[in-house]
Amino acid sequence: MEDIVAAGVTSVGQLLGLDFGQTNLLIITIGLVCLGSAFHSSNMNARWLSPFGWIFVGVYFYLGAEHYFEISDPVLIFMSIAALPVCIAYGGWEAILLKENRRIESMDWLRGAVFWAAMPYLAIQHIPMFNAGVVWFTAWNTSLFLQWTGAGDIQLGQMMVDLGSSSVTWSNWDGNRWLLTDSLGEGGFYVPMIHADGTEVNIGFVLGCSALQSMIVFVGAIVALRGTPWQRRARALVITIPLIHILNVFRNAGIIWLHVEYNSSWDLNGMNIFDFGHSYAAKFFSLGAMFLMALVLFDLLPKLHNHVITVLDPLFRVFGSSLTKNSS
Repeated sequence: MEDIVAAGVTSVGQLLGLDFGQTNLLIITIGLVCLGSAFHSSNMNARWLSPFGWIFVGVYFYLGAEHYFEISDPVLIFMSIAALPVCIAYGGWEAILLKENRRIESMDWLRGAVFWAAMPYLAIQHIPMFNAGVVWFTAWNTSLFLQWTGAGDIQLGQMMVDLGSSSVTWSNWDGNRWLLTDSLGEGGFYVPMIHADGTEVNIGFVLGCSALQSMIVFVGAIVALRGTPWQRRARALVITIPLIHILNVFRNAGIIWLHVEYNSSWDLNGMNIFDFGHSYAAKFFSLGAMFLMALVLFDLLPKLHNHVITVLDPLFRVFGSSLTKNSS
């Protein structure tokens, strides 16, 4: 069955002379410009951009589901597909508020949180020097942790660039280092891990291994808090960002250790230890850690807790209503 959304985006891209990746980038850029303008502008008319911004953002994340199907990541598949109806719902809520000439502070916060989370991430993703730097730093820290704990003498291979049909080393790549203008393969910029004797571990680090997505969610949520002193917001960032990085290094090291030790002897209905650890166990661990950190931040930043409860209230009502009907 053809995906109508993807087909429509592809058709628009062809009319503009853009490939699918470039069209997707244009979509999220338009969405973020709309949300950012509505959040930062003092002109009330700018708020009319926000419903359109939500729809564009939802389409962007929905289109990312195809990649997660290819790598069999059920958690991110669900989150990507759910993003479209959720964003459309928030866009509709914004439109109702605008029509009634009402304003909810928590919706203003959510608009700013999405903007300040997605905008830095996209900047890092599409600036090769930053992208490769984050990937290398994450892989290097993981290698040091494995060697320090004695879990394995795992080292870094050369930084590579996935061109789709082939890969080249970073030094041999002739692309622009400061603005990604080429369409790369799924691996993008990656660092393969190797044993001390030079044999491959068959695991490579990409931007998604850096936990940058998790970090940036907290950055957006904290930066968008209006009326909260910067000192308190800075303290929250100092608590969360290094902690997420440390936990992620531990996660990455655990996945590599499991792969090296048990890949040849472990099987669960055709699933090897790497797929189980990466797509299920590590996701469960990561989501649990983010939930606990959110509880700490709610105590430090009470307004953040209020905003989260307010913007999630419609979902609570929908699921609460469904549960009531089912029980009756």
